[in-house]
Amino acid sequence: MSVRHGHFVLASGRTSDFFVDCKPAVLTAKGHHLVGELMLDALRHLPQCDLVAGVALGGCPLASAVSLMSHIRGRPMSALYVRKAAKDHGTQRLVEGSLEPGAKVVMLEDVITSGGSTLKAIEVLRAAGAEVVGVVVLVDRLEGGVEAIRRSGYEVVAIYTKNDFLEGDHLLAATMADSTIAD
Repeated sequence: MSVRHGHFVLASGRTSDFFVDCKPAVLTAKGHHLVGELMLDALRHLPQCDLVAGVALGGCPLASAVSLMSHIRGRPMSALYVRKAAKDHGTQRLVEGSLEPGAKVVMLEDVITSGGSTLKAIEVLRAAGAEVVGVVVLVDRLEGGVEAIRRSGYEVVAIYTKNDFLEGDHLLAATMADSTIAD
């Protein structure tokens, strides 16, 4: 994981003096494997699901990692990618992957701030016929997003919070940093 300090505008539109960037670690082979295991294990705390979904861009590698780990562990689940906007060419779909009506889906996020992007993606999935049964987030910024999602009726499992990284003493942060350096 990478925590950078400075002035940042987040997807929520809020400004922040720090930015949690999961991509440098998640996009390494070791990090992809570790995140797949962590997020797949977190699914145990939610109702049973058929599929996992990630929002473009940060959630897509998470969905792929969990799907791969589910296959390795003998209970394969396919992944879905949720676009923020339909393309103006090709199929013009907002949801990529095989989604059957009524399929139970868990939404995967890298970082949640306000919860707005997650709730929009959930609505896209519901409009496509999914039954969203929960959300797993790698890092909760502790800015009300997880609570907003819960108020909307969805269970949320936050694997880590910003404090785990800002305090600088968390095992995952060290492991992921080592992974980024080693790969």
